[in-house]
Amino acid sequence: MTRRSIFAARTNWTLEENAYTHALQRHRQSGRELLDLTASNPTTCGFRYDETAILSSLQSAAALRYDPQPKGLPSARAAVAEYYRAIGANVDPERLTLTTGTSEAYSFLFRLLCEPGDEVLVAYPSYPLFDFLASIQDVKLRPFSLVYDHGWQIDFSELEKCIGAWTRAILVVHPNNPTGNFVSVAEAEKLNALCAQHSLALVVDEVFSDYRLPGCETPQPLHSTFARNSAALTFVLSGLSKMSALPQVKLGWIAASGPENLVRDAVARIEVIADTYLSLSAPMQHAVPALLAQRKTLQPQLISRIESNLRNLDTQIAKQKLGSRLELQGGWYAVLRVPAVQADEDLAVELLDRCSVAVHPGHFYGFSDEGFLVVSLLAPVIHFEEGARRLLAHINTK
Repeated sequence: MTRRSIFAARTNWTLEENAYTHALQRHRQSGRELLDLTASNPTTCGFRYDETAILSSLQSAAALRYDPQPKGLPSARAAVAEYYRAIGANVDPERLTLTTGTSEAYSFLFRLLCEPGDEVLVAYPSYPLFDFLASIQDVKLRPFSLVYDHGWQIDFSELEKCIGAWTRAILVVHPNNPTGNFVSVAEAEKLNALCAQHSLALVVDEVFSDYRLPGCETPQPLHSTFARNSAALTFVLSGLSKMSALPQVKLGWIAASGPENLVRDAVARIEVIADTYLSLSAPMQHAVPALLAQRKTLQPQLISRIESNLRNLDTQIAKQKLGSRLELQGGWYAVLRVPAVQADEDLAVELLDRCSVAVHPGHFYGFSDEGFLVVSLLAPVIHFEEGARRLLAHINTK
């Protein structure tokens, strides 16, 4: 009799480190300089934080009292609802559920919507963490494409073909990570129609939604927040990691909207799931108003850095022939198109070894073709400028 593995099959991931990770470790151990164009942790990128306000917010005496509220303390949910009111969306605090970051929010929703083996359709290119979040919950991700033609659009023909008997939800990131495109008003209407037609939920990750590039002109009007969606059962995810540039805080939320009967049932079920986990700490909940307020001083700093690095990148691209930048409307990243003369990972390793520049190869984000690199626009300006110069010089000498 053959005994099964002691480990669950859902954890049968490829655990060997890839060539890029090996090259990055080798470079760091060498002690040589590194121009890191993947730097996207705002707490290490030189932004100014109000340390006194942030740390003081975690010292509320009320946090010494245990008050289990599955959806989150009313005061904390009211603060999140006030954020949405400020951007023109009325969100009922009773339809909000606070979570320990958006990763936990995804786990709640996968448990709410899917039986083992069910499918969630997700737009690609996309954030690689989704694969792990889904597999841990025994959910299958089925990708549909974003296509690029002077900007990114959802391939609705492919999306419709992907909908099957096991499909439970459509997941989009608004704006997408790493492509930086927002869902347009027309696309939002089509997504709502598909979800209503096939009894699917719409899951929208809006963690980067506050980082819309000023002056961004698009052929189609861009949709605002999905938190006030009414045509389909919708779950919007967001949190302080990006909104207030506080990834270490681990506080997120789910905002439910859509047909009243479905929302009421969904929120009641999520409340039971949240009550089972009892994961969000009291100090963090009492700190929500103060931590949300940090976005008012941090977001202008980040947007200024993003715009500065983007201008510099475009200036350098205009002076050479072989590299280009794909259009983006928001977020923290830029996608570069480079000659597909070798695998993107091989090029990324080469840039590390020869130029001391770190970039992400496109396939990390699910690009199906070679010839794409992803860079963070949060890197310190002086590092970004020199890193971009070396990157473009290298691809123009190949």
